[in-house]
Amino acid sequence: MNRSNYVNQMIKGKISGLWNNFNSDRDFTLFLIVGIFAGIASGINSTVFNNFLSDIRMASLGMLAASLGMLGLGLFSPTFAIMLMWMMVLSLGTHIVMPITPVIGMNLSKKENYGARLGRYSAYSLSATIIGYAIVWFGFKFFGFTYQTAFVIAAIFYIFAAFSIRLINPGKSSVKKVRFVFRKKYTLYYILSIVNGARKQIFITFAPWVLIQMYHVDPPVFAILGVVISLVSILTRTIVGRMIDIKGERFILSLEALILIVVCMGYSFAADLVPAGVAVVIIAVCYIIDNSMSAVEMARSTYIKKIAVHPDDVTPTLAAGTSFDHVVAMSIPFFGGLLWASLGYQFVFLAAAVIAVINLILSRQIKIENCETALEL
Repeated sequence: MNRSNYVNQMIKGKISGLWNNFNSDRDFTLFLIVGIFAGIASGINSTVFNNFLSDIRMASLGMLAASLGMLGLGLFSPTFAIMLMWMMVLSLGTHIVMPITPVIGMNLSKKENYGARLGRYSAYSLSATIIGYAIVWFGFKFFGFTYQTAFVIAAIFYIFAAFSIRLINPGKSSVKKVRFVFRKKYTLYYILSIVNGARKQIFITFAPWVLIQMYHVDPPVFAILGVVISLVSILTRTIVGRMIDIKGERFILSLEALILIVVCMGYSFAADLVPAGVAVVIIAVCYIIDNSMSAVEMARSTYIKKIAVHPDDVTPTLAAGTSFDHVVAMSIPFFGGLLWASLGYQFVFLAAAVIAVINLILSRQIKIENCETALEL
């Protein structure tokens, strides 16, 4: 056999193997493709425009709405008021998809690998988000992109995601009934969502401003931090997903709370304990860590999936949790701003540390009946 035939046979073997793998787990492979397309679109969207709820059909509708919003922003925004309208369409689409994707992922998985599969989807999506960043960087630097061009490209990838998700077999991942569900059994999840929303918004709103106002960190450095955060997050999302399956949700959420307490202390006291040059490095590391902790959101999703009274409860309960999270998050910048102005930024993060302690106490209350993976921390 000559070398050319040998190479051709190897290529055919690889293609055959990939095709067999695709057929053996077709729907989850399609779900990963959805994550890639949506991730690219999200990467473009978050770069150029920085600042409920059911099954596969609704996820597809949400992505199409996001695509429409992106197209509107790029092509049909002659005035500020109209731009705001398209922005709301985009936000509506992304918020429809937000509580649905973990449900689809878990419905395409088995109970013992919920975390690993969600982690894999999340890692694929985040890797694709970096591709979105690259499209923007190269496009604007070398190909004369305008904002309109970038928005249109992002809209196209949302359309790809919408059509890809429609290829998934709805019989395996659809939720038949759509309604808000409020059960006493889910009270801990609701409270965890509220506490998480408060803690998360403190970091989103105030962490960058510590670096900007106190240490004068400029955009190029933030770009580097963004790349580091994305690379670290790909790893942490995979690890967190597997650890959910091995150690359980109580372990993961408790560990998150402990890490965030340390991070808050870093923000609060670094400037007082070490020279400014060292303090800015410590705070930058804290910034990377807290931005990489979003993977832990998977544990809250798998928790509600495992304790759900009925499978139809999962999507509306996750949607309710997202709503509670957002409602609380809207009030945090106002009160945090008052605290910063009156006492200093250190006290904002001391307040975040208190919230993290509350989160730790609540996380220790998680109990999943008949679940061997819910081990002690």
